[in-house]
Amino acid sequence: MSTFQDLNISNQQLNALDDLGFVTPTPIQEESFNVIMSGKDMVGIAQTGTGKTFAYMLPIMRDLKYSVQINPRVLVLVPTRELVLQVVEEIEKLAKYINVRVLGVYGGTNIKTQKKAILNGTDIIVATPGRLYDLALSKSLKTKDIKKLVIDEVDVMLDLGFRFQLLNIFEILPKKRQNIMFSATMTDDVDALITDYFTAPEKVSIAISGTPLDNIAQTCFNVVNFYTKVNLLRSLIVDKESFNKVLVFVSNKKSADRLFFELEENFGTETCVIHSNKSQNYRIRSIKQFEEGENRILVATDIMARGLDLEEISHVINFDTPSFPENYMHRIGRTGRAKHEGKTILFSTEEEQSYKIAIEKLMSYQIPLLELPKDVEISKELTPEEKPVEKEANNPHKNFDFEKGEAFHEKSEKNSQTNQGGKYRRELAKKYKKPKTRGDKIYKSKHKKR
Repeated sequence: MSTFQDLNISNQQLNALDDLGFVTPTPIQEESFNVIMSGKDMVGIAQTGTGKTFAYMLPIMRDLKYSVQINPRVLVLVPTRELVLQVVEEIEKLAKYINVRVLGVYGGTNIKTQKKAILNGTDIIVATPGRLYDLALSKSLKTKDIKKLVIDEVDVMLDLGFRFQLLNIFEILPKKRQNIMFSATMTDDVDALITDYFTAPEKVSIAISGTPLDNIAQTCFNVVNFYTKVNLLRSLIVDKESFNKVLVFVSNKKSADRLFFELEENFGTETCVIHSNKSQNYRIRSIKQFEEGENRILVATDIMARGLDLEEISHVINFDTPSFPENYMHRIGRTGRAKHEGKTILFSTEEEQSYKIAIEKLMSYQIPLLELPKDVEISKELTPEEKPVEKEANNPHKNFDFEKGEAFHEKSEKNSQTNQGGKYRRELAKKYKKPKTRGDKIYKSKHKKR
């Protein structure tokens, strides 16, 4: 088994890794090092939680010489603000004994503050695509000296609709640069991006796309509706010893708030929530409190928890079955990180069974089905989205089933008249045997005068 000593890294990097307690590189770190050092374009396929940040930063920082120039030389693009903060923190740990300047920029904060920080000079800039492009267009950020481009969690970026922003960024970067891309899954969109913009890239694949990590135990329950899911979740997480750090995924912001409200009644301050409608400070605080153990349960949407390195999560619970099977892979990758054992549980209603089948097909693995615990009450309460909607074919808004009270009366003959297009149109119809517009009449009268 190789160690970091076997890689061609500097003593300063080794000292930083020693301080962090890291001795052995992960497979993606070991396989990527020489490829990135060679200067070739590279595509890394590896599950989340396998040390991808250090996989690209170790070789990049090994070659990054001291410089006092203002313009950045390395650009790292990530999909979310939370991930910007996390990557910056990881780089700073690795650069503890190296004179390297790193800056994180993202939307939702004052752009003037970020412009001032850029003018102070930086070597590595970590950014979300939108804010990076805004800074470049305003000419606050000069991209002419960028030699290495890293796109982390690229499949997530494309899922979130960042394709055109990425293409715009490619246009303003120097043509001669090294492209490095990391993804947990290889989708058609990712493959198309590689074909169009990478030059003879070398592929480093540690896990087959869709293969679940061996150290994650997966189980699932079939559940009838939202509030029965709530009852099942309460029944499970009441065991604080086993469920000591639980990440609960839901499909949208409305479900996140609804579930948080239900859990707060029983678990109070043990619960926190993050989604895109929450303020940046609220989201950062929720993640910090969850990471530090102040909150035991974090309810999150896919977008907010993508790529976040939350350590020692005991369980990932998929409260909603994701409609895209790749999203399931990202979700379960939040647990079982750094060779720790993890557990995931999937809740599926009858409507979500097709999504579950697609997930199992992607993984070539059938998730073990468990019986619903006897103490879980089957709720008859439905959410507004679950209630059946009856619509009349031609008038979906009109309801004929109502009781006629004492004040009800039929319309009078006068009020029952229908709109026939006005007196003018009716007279024209009698005269010309068919309706005429005012424009037709004027045109005809002009020609008569001639």
